[in-house]
Amino acid sequence: MDSKLERAIQLIEKGQHEEGLIQIEEVREKAGDEMKRTIAELYYELGLVDRALEIIEELMFRYPDHGELFAFAAECYSELGKEDDAIDMLTEIKKDDPVYVQAQLLLADIYQSQGLEEVAEQKLLSGEKAAPNEPILLYALGEFYLSRGEYQQSIPYFKKVMYEKKVVDEAGLNPFLQIAEAYGATGQFEDALINYRKGLEIGEDPNGLFGYGYTALQMGEFETSIKQLTRLKEIDPDYTTVYPFLAKAYRHQNQLKEALIVLEEGLRRDEYNEELYLEMAKAQFASSNVEAGKDYLQKVIAINPSNLTAVKELLLYFMDSEDYESVLDLLSFLEELGEYDPLFERYKGKALYEVNDLGNAIKAYANAVEEFGEDEEILEEAAFAYLEAGEKESGIKLLHKIIELNPERLDVKERVSHLSI
Repeated sequence: MDSKLERAIQLIEKGQHEEGLIQIEEVREKAGDEMKRTIAELYYELGLVDRALEIIEELMFRYPDHGELFAFAAECYSELGKEDDAIDMLTEIKKDDPVYVQAQLLLADIYQSQGLEEVAEQKLLSGEKAAPNEPILLYALGEFYLSRGEYQQSIPYFKKVMYEKKVVDEAGLNPFLQIAEAYGATGQFEDALINYRKGLEIGEDPNGLFGYGYTALQMGEFETSIKQLTRLKEIDPDYTTVYPFLAKAYRHQNQLKEALIVLEEGLRRDEYNEELYLEMAKAQFASSNVEAGKDYLQKVIAINPSNLTAVKELLLYFMDSEDYESVLDLLSFLEELGEYDPLFERYKGKALYEVNDLGNAIKAYANAVEEFGEDEEILEEAAFAYLEAGEKESGIKLLHKIIELNPERLDVKERVSHLSI
């Protein structure tokens, strides 16, 4: 590298940007084509993409058969938000050009960013056809299918490059963590854990630690889950997704004090995280702090009335407490907000039945039966409500439905027989 250019770089590194850039321009004025290419790369690294592009366009005019210049220009156009120009540059690169595969990778990135998934896939497959053993391209295909949720399709590509030096050492990519994610998503938890371990031996990664801890939690390996998620919390305490899952692992180990401490820490960092409030409610219930548990469920619903998990948990709490007025108040509140779930009709019917509003109870149960016509428990509740409301024929009809679903229900058969006398 030219000594004056080296001095210019040193000036920039020291914070003397203006003086350094002036010296780079002085070198550029007298530079040959090879040095100009070096200066273009330097400008690109410094974020002066427009200046880099100016030089590359000049070189492209003189060397129209050099595909690497077109690829560089495409990267510049892409950085400048001129994606159509980038695509034009990349499509100029011929199949026999050494940078053809790189061009397909860049095209795939651009098309995927535009939401043109099928076109992006075609570009990657075109690259694979030209260079079937290119590790970076195979990794890109695995990553593409992983990003689309096509986990089984991604796995073979990651398998091919797991031990490729070009991928792991040179590019700094970690196919073990990627294939672990794919295995976890397809329920192959043992394989997922093996690959999470291997991936994290290469280097600690927050998403890898989370995936490892979450997968271990799903498998009931709570100590492993706690270890991995605690490590994640230590290296990145602002990774707030970790807190409810770490607390859940502690809760399953009956370490409720530790669970509550983790949740309190999480809420200090993210006071609007409804998952934290939901897990806090479960931990409070497990600690026999019933009122506190109820309060946290109400906080979840205040943050997000659409959180049906919290709504159903609170409804169950009220039902178990035989607090039917609170059930009806909550359902009325949700109805005013436009929130609805077919299961609400069952809770509404049960609560109205218990407060002796039989007319409205059977209306709610009618809606519930329409949605859950094969749920024996709902059918039985509805049948009793109809019978008590004097709707004997409708009640018997529902009891017959239960017998159709489960001929072993002798108690229901006996009830029908008694009603038919």
